[in-house]
Amino acid sequence: MKPLDGIRVIEVDSWMAAPSAGAILADLGADVVKVEPLGGDAMRGTGRPAKVDGTLKGYDFVFDVDNRGKRSIAIDLASDGGSLIVQRLCVTTDIFLCNLLPHRQERFGLDPTSLHAQQPKLVHATLTGYGTHGPEAWRPGYDVTAFFGRSGLYDSMRETSEGLVPQARPAQGDHTTGLALVASILAALRLVDQTGNGQVVEASLFETAAWTLASDLGVTAADGAPVRQRSRSQQITPLTNRYPCGDDRWVVFNMPEAPAFARFCGAVGLDHLVDDPRFDSVRTRFQNMVELVELIDAALSVKPRDEWGSIFDEHGLIWGPVRGLHEVVADPQAEAMGLFPAITHPEAGEYRTVRSPIRLRGVDTAPRAPAPSLGEHSRSVLADAGLALDEINALIADGSVGDRAPR
Repeated sequence: MKPLDGIRVIEVDSWMAAPSAGAILADLGADVVKVEPLGGDAMRGTGRPAKVDGTLKGYDFVFDVDNRGKRSIAIDLASDGGSLIVQRLCVTTDIFLCNLLPHRQERFGLDPTSLHAQQPKLVHATLTGYGTHGPEAWRPGYDVTAFFGRSGLYDSMRETSEGLVPQARPAQGDHTTGLALVASILAALRLVDQTGNGQVVEASLFETAAWTLASDLGVTAADGAPVRQRSRSQQITPLTNRYPCGDDRWVVFNMPEAPAFARFCGAVGLDHLVDDPRFDSVRTRFQNMVELVELIDAALSVKPRDEWGSIFDEHGLIWGPVRGLHEVVADPQAEAMGLFPAITHPEAGEYRTVRSPIRLRGVDTAPRAPAPSLGEHSRSVLADAGLALDEINALIADGSVGDRAPR
């Protein structure tokens, strides 16, 4: 049994942020119906292709991550009957999930007021770039613009105020915001149980990004001052820094300096620095950070990263390797945690994917099925909603609904 068994979700969205929330709900047992345009979610076919044993695999693994375990129905929302079909599907559902901006929700009759008139206990959940109120609620947003750029994350990650703006990897902000929306939806379901009344919840890329940066923004909100960017040689302490090893692989440390500096020096062969007047206190180490970082770099350059790892552990250091993605998927700890469970696709075969970070003791929250093909479940979803066969055939014939596309 899964925690959301019996919960039905109608999802009208695209790309990665809102779909990632739907994928987690499906992992938790919900029946998630993804409503796609007749041409499919724009995300289909745009991800990085995968090569397995040197052979290019045609399956869309990127799309699969955010859409596994769902059912797909293809609907032309702009057609005469398209939006009415979605409204009809929502009558018997528990959660409506979308990334439509407010004016588009109203255009298709999918706004909270319209849907609550038909299903008073519905949880109406929206994911946007900048929220649903305010002077820029109309503005579309992606994670690189609303999450990383507008929030201050990109700027605060520069090593200097003039440094290059970093580049985030795909969907980092999307998936973080998806988690925020899932949390809001679960809280709303609890309120529905308590009050019997439908709920309206939302999450935005901009707001979620601000929360991830709250340790900095909490201070800036009080004093209005920008964050100070610090290069490796400008850190307050050498024990919250990152260093290259002899094989050009990096390690990062994060330790309270006062009790750990001597232990750190002993591990890397710099015991003599403990009593060196240039480095014998927190203050002098900060004043001479440029020279100290150079000495640590030189000391770590004599061994490869993985050889250093056992030495760091022997000295009780709090450290981590900076690993490549290819190393992460082979990490024994990841394997022990079941971080990359297997899914079997009827044509693509068995492959590994990434599980969400939501865990319940004794409950299997791993993905249960691959992503659907476009319109794969159009007929069954409409039949479940009570439409007769001739009505379903008519909707497909007039172009309001797309039938199953070939895989």
